[in-house]
Amino acid sequence: MVLYKDSRYLQPSNDGAFDRVYEPGTATPYSGIYRCEACGHNVTDVAEPGRKLPPQNHHQHTNRLVPIRWRLVAGHN
Repeated sequence: MVLYKDSRYLQPSNDGAFDRVYEPGTATPYSGIYRCEACGHNVTDVAEPGRKLPPQNHHQHTNRLVPIRWRLVAGHN
């Protein structure tokens, strides 16, 4: 779960970027915090040429049949 202290620095958004789910190793489309859809593990990544979201072996799930999938949960404009 992503935490914050002061809501003055955050703004809700309905941008479609938050609706997409990305495969491990995909080029990082947006800078921000990504959450694993299966286990809730969070990572921060930067959208720069050559940067990719963490690969499948970045962390393991207790149920190995559940794949790692990343969703943007916090970003900036």
